[in-house]
Amino acid sequence: MRTRHIAAAALSALALTLSACGSDSLSTNPGGGDTGGGSQSPAPQVSANEELKALLPQEIQDSGVIQVGTDASYAPNEFLDADGETVIGMDIDLFDAVAAKLGVTAEYQPATFDTIITGVQSGRYDVGVSSFTINEERTKQVNMVSYFSAGTQWAAAAGNPEGVDPENPCGLVVAVQTGTVQQEEDLPVRQEACGDDPMEILPFDGQDQATNALVSGRADAMLADSPVVAYAVQQTGGQLETVGEIYDAAPYGYVVPTEQRQFAEALSQALTELEAEGVYTAALETWNVEDGAIDTFEIHP
Repeated sequence: MRTRHIAAAALSALALTLSACGSDSLSTNPGGGDTGGGSQSPAPQVSANEELKALLPQEIQDSGVIQVGTDASYAPNEFLDADGETVIGMDIDLFDAVAAKLGVTAEYQPATFDTIITGVQSGRYDVGVSSFTINEERTKQVNMVSYFSAGTQWAAAAGNPEGVDPENPCGLVVAVQTGTVQQEEDLPVRQEACGDDPMEILPFDGQDQATNALVSGRADAMLADSPVVAYAVQQTGGQLETVGEIYDAAPYGYVVPTEQRQFAEALSQALTELEAEGVYTAALETWNVEDGAIDTFEIHP
C-alpha cells in the first residue's frame, strides 16, 4: 500500500500533464466530471455536530477551514479532474463529509507524497489525507486515524508478455511511487532475495507517472495499493492487467500532529457518525472501493 498511495488515473500524455500542474490550492468538485469512477450521484446530506467542532484546534474553529495536504496523483483515491485543478476521488468525498460533520470545510493543498507528513508536523497543513498506510514508522512521527483498508497489487501489460510473477520479480524493470510502502518496505526485501539478478527499480514522484511507465513499455511491472491498480487497469482500457493476489492489507490513516490528540478524536468520532448515517459507505461506493470499508476508526498510536 502507499506508505502513501497514489493516483493511477490520468494515463495519457495530456492527463499526465494536467496532473502535474496543480496550483497553490486545489479546488474540489464532488460529483463533477467524468472520471470513470462511481455513479457520481448526489452525496448524502451531512449535519454538523457542534460538540465535535469544539474539539478542533482553535485556529480551525476560527477560520472554518481545514488545510489538507494531498498528493493528487493516486486515483481513484485522490487525483485531478480533467480541468487539471479540481481534486476528486474517494478520499476527497469522504474527507469533505468529515469536514462537514465537524462544521467546517476542507481546502486541499498540492504536495508530493513524501513531504506531507513533515508539512503536517511543521504546521503547513492541518492534516494529511493521501492514502497513507498506517505503520510503526509513521506513528512515531504523527497521530493517524484509520478510515480504510487496502493491500498491495502488482500489474503488468495485458497478456503479461514479460511473465511477471510477484513472487519472483528478479530481472524485471519495476515502476513504483517514491515514499510508498511498496518502495520502502516491499521491494527492498524482494531485491535482496534477487541476489545477482536484481530488479531495475524505477521510482516516480507520482503514481500516475509509474503507471504511464508501464503503459508505455518503459517498465515491465508496477505495484501499488490495490484500489489504485484496479482503477488503472479499468482506465487504461485493457492495456494493463493485475498479476498475482492482493497481499499485506493494512489501514489508511489521516495524518494529524502528535500534540493534537483531541483533533484526532474529533476525526475518529466524525467518521463513526458518518458510518452510522450511511454517508461513509456511500462515499466508498461512489468510487467502487467499498470492499475497503472498516467499521472501527482508531487512533494510532
